[in-house]
Amino acid sequence: MELRHLKTLTVLSESDFNVTNAANKLCIVQSAVSHHLAQLENDVGIQVFMRKGKQLIGLTAAGNRILKYAQQALAIRENILAVGNDYNEDKERVLRIGATHTQARYVLPAVIRAYREIYPTVRLQIHQDSPMQLVQLALKDEVDFSICTESLGDQPMLITIPCYQWNRSLVAPKKHPILKRKILKLKHICEYPIITYIFGLTGSGHTTTAFTEAGLSPEIALTAMDTDIIKTYVREGLGVGLIASMAYSVEQDSDLELRDLSKLLPWETTLVAYHKDKYLQRHQLHFIKLLEKMVTRNGKISN
Repeated sequence: MELRHLKTLTVLSESDFNVTNAANKLCIVQSAVSHHLAQLENDVGIQVFMRKGKQLIGLTAAGNRILKYAQQALAIRENILAVGNDYNEDKERVLRIGATHTQARYVLPAVIRAYREIYPTVRLQIHQDSPMQLVQLALKDEVDFSICTESLGDQPMLITIPCYQWNRSLVAPKKHPILKRKILKLKHICEYPIITYIFGLTGSGHTTTAFTEAGLSPEIALTAMDTDIIKTYVREGLGVGLIASMAYSVEQDSDLELRDLSKLLPWETTLVAYHKDKYLQRHQLHFIKLLEKMVTRNGKISN
């Protein structure tokens, strides 16, 4: 049995047992895929795949167990290579970060600037996506770690590290009537259409729960993944915005006014997560430690 046979098995499983798609992902011909799978079944001496005629449609019970061990074996191989890369000063180093738009746009730039001063030769890749997709990227080792608030803590295969806490603020154009209130309550916010994050992004679930528990039904005028989109439509007069507090820039958002909502809405915790079987190299661990050290409450950067 060869590691390439195990790799073919895992890629085929990820491709819904479509041999053509698996071959394309592996950059080999379809006949090679079929040969690898036949050799794997021959080596283990049992039926690994369920078939409908000549078509593969899934795994047998034994095949599912074999798939899990194949994934572990390939992960061990990657960890062995990672250890070698970690201690070989001549090797090119890459840092692959998965993050939501809010993290990538408003939190990470200062951390990356500081990191580049320490590791100027490390090649950086930032993959921006939704929380659920970031979970999958971390589980499949397509990023070294993912950074977001939602979803990561629900995965037993991921190691999660609490990084910092943050809350939301209201943004509205200057002279908007809501800004005249000295004490702002949730019921006051509900007097206007609200523009905020899509459910499942950037703590929006907890925001919705807070209104529901207060017996309120806010009018949601627009939802978006991107904080800049929320601010754009606040400027267009579609409603007041609820955004992560760190996503407000004094210089760039001077036409908008910010009101802190941390006494009205629950605090959120941003997590860093990576696969529990993954060997993190020193330059990867250093970034996480730098992130923990530099980012303080509400996403502010410490000096």
